[in-house]
Amino acid sequence: MEPSSAEVTCNGRKRKRIAPAAYEEVKRLKTEEGEETLESEPSSRSPRISVLPDRLQQPITANDLTELLHYAALGKTAGVEQPSWCRLHHQKKVKAVNVVMIEGLTQSHFYKHYLTLQHLRTNYSTRVTFTPSSTDLASGIFSSEVPESDDPSVSQRHNGSSDLPKGLRIHPVITKFGTKRRGLTAYVLPEEEMVKKHWPVKGMPDFQDFVCTDSVDCVTDSSPLYGLDCEMCLTEKGNELARVSLVDSDGKCVVDELVKPPNRIINYFTRFSGITAAMLRPITTTLRNVQTRLKTLLPSDAVLVGHSLNNDLVALKMIHPHVIDTSLLYRREFGQRFKLKVITESVLNRQIQTEEKTGHNPIEDALAALELAQYFIKKGPRQVVELHMEELWGYRIIEEPEDLAPAEPAPPQSQRFPDVLQRHGRSVAFLGKRSDIALDLSNQQWFNSYKKVLASFRGQTRCPFLSVLQLTSLSSHLKKSFPHLEQQRVCAHLRDLCVVLAGPLPAGSSEQEVRRLFRCCGPLRNIKMLNTTVRVHAEVEFELLEGAELAVKTLNGLNMQGQSIKVQRPVYESMLDADLTLDALMCDNNTHLYAVKLNPSMADGTKSKLSEETVRETFGLFGSVERVALLQQSGKHARHAIIRFESSEGKHAALSSSEDLRKENYLVCPSLTPHHLPSWTAVTTPTSSVDPDKDEERSHMHISSQDEEMDLLMGKLDHRLQKLFRYLPEGTLSVVVLLGHTSDHGLLPGLCLMEVTQES
Repeated sequence: MEPSSAEVTCNGRKRKRIAPAAYEEVKRLKTEEGEETLESEPSSRSPRISVLPDRLQQPITANDLTELLHYAALGKTAGVEQPSWCRLHHQKKVKAVNVVMIEGLTQSHFYKHYLTLQHLRTNYSTRVTFTPSSTDLASGIFSSEVPESDDPSVSQRHNGSSDLPKGLRIHPVITKFGTKRRGLTAYVLPEEEMVKKHWPVKGMPDFQDFVCTDSVDCVTDSSPLYGLDCEMCLTEKGNELARVSLVDSDGKCVVDELVKPPNRIINYFTRFSGITAAMLRPITTTLRNVQTRLKTLLPSDAVLVGHSLNNDLVALKMIHPHVIDTSLLYRREFGQRFKLKVITESVLNRQIQTEEKTGHNPIEDALAALELAQYFIKKGPRQVVELHMEELWGYRIIEEPEDLAPAEPAPPQSQRFPDVLQRHGRSVAFLGKRSDIALDLSNQQWFNSYKKVLASFRGQTRCPFLSVLQLTSLSSHLKKSFPHLEQQRVCAHLRDLCVVLAGPLPAGSSEQEVRRLFRCCGPLRNIKMLNTTVRVHAEVEFELLEGAELAVKTLNGLNMQGQSIKVQRPVYESMLDADLTLDALMCDNNTHLYAVKLNPSMADGTKSKLSEETVRETFGLFGSVERVALLQQSGKHARHAIIRFESSEGKHAALSSSEDLRKENYLVCPSLTPHHLPSWTAVTTPTSSVDPDKDEERSHMHISSQDEEMDLLMGKLDHRLQKLFRYLPEGTLSVVVLLGHTSDHGLLPGLCLMEVTQES
């Protein structure tokens, strides 16, 4: 929706012609919204970190971690872009960055001692598998180069020079977006700016009753664009929606609806909206109808495009997090904005909102906004400005006189991470073993004991902005006290959580029959038949924790050929606390549910298929479903799914209705596998030249003195890390990295835990 042509600009002030005051007011808001006031309060939201859904189950590397540290410490003001694998929200409020690197510990150690590591598992909400590196991580962080920004405003600010003509260098489009051509994500309005400009944002005051679209957390450069425009009428309650139009990325109109406002209409604004009483008289479509249709029609990664789009969303009473506003792309000086018809005529060489037409055509306006955004993305900021500088912005680029002697170029400045930080006035510190790292010796402290590293850091009167703590003595102790085969004992302990024992089975039962019975609970990893002279039992190992859990709950006591079989977990000494471990894992998955489709034959003899649509339809009855992940085995239809509800109430409602779901051929249980793992097998199977299943003596059944010593060691480490966490100031990005292990025997993945500290 766009300001009417009844307004003209004269000396920076608005002169009104004969247009209704209320309609002028809502249109004026769209034109003048870019003019920020000094009283605008910054968002009160705290910084937080999250991993992109499509990257959550992919291990990160040392380079990925360094990418995050660069952004957390410097941000977009220094020309550093968001990491490619995660999102750090409200980066400007990050007060410090602390990295703790623990040598010798793996992801398997973390889950083997899950109950003991209470601080790490409860205070760090974000985990992702870490790929071990053959090079020193601390050295890599400090020697890393911060990418130079292509943004001239940043380049000029930090390097003191620019080869752009002055007219381009100070142009509002260039100072905002730089010169480089980028994908559409570079122009999506950040949440911080949406909050600042009072756009509809989830969780903010005044928008509690707004309807949220089903959107992913982050969009990509290939996400689809949709143009949107609305028209309104004046009612007893104010301005209300009267028409909405939506066009897809091909310019095809997919929605064009007249809407009957619920309150009595005082003025139709026909001259500007094109709406008449006769047009609305037969209409029965309501605002709720339109909201439902848009929510259903828009893909989860859709990006909405419009001109001063915030007012359209307010009229729709909807919240959509991914938007491009053309009034903010084609920027003017001092926060002023161009009218849509002006930009369209100058850039697209097309006239809209002409005098001979009665009112605006929202389809035409939505299409114009869409094409303007597509043009801007295709050409890039610099080419857009150079091509339309005179006709749109009203002035020409003045080249520097050639006879003037060029200024002496400034010497290149170091882009090493610590050097860039120190140029920004931010302190850097390293504490750990003596290493060859690219950092001034005055900023290093060397210790052989991890206890001394942590104690020395907490003893500082002021926390450095970037601190890297390297704990190596633990690794030396592990190598000395625990042989390499101990890691296989750890993996075997973890695999036991996926194992069930079944029996006695009918005489002559085969492995194929056992597989056919148990595969309904989840993907199977291994089946071992246990034959005695009298009875037959089976040891069944699942790929997923949930498979074993579901088997115990649903198959125990099953009558098999007239014989009741018992399904239970192994009774090893190492499994005595298994129920506590599973309870802790379940608490970490408080909004996630595991579901299995029993897949009966349909009337035509074919097998019913599990799809995201059917899962959402079935489980959406219990609460809003945020995401569905189908667990598909190679070459087979998906039969298992992880369902993420927006709140834990939806999960608990589904669990309490398990009997009803059983009638619909669904088996359900709480999700147990941590979000960042594709399966429990990922943490129990090392990439090793030694066969992890070669464990004939089953020594992992018993708890050795080494197990007890290791558990005690982990408890002490966790306690000291908790004291460190409490020392960190509010707003600190805290990263703990279990570095994993590489050796001649193979690769053992590590684990990266991340959290931003909050006020106690």
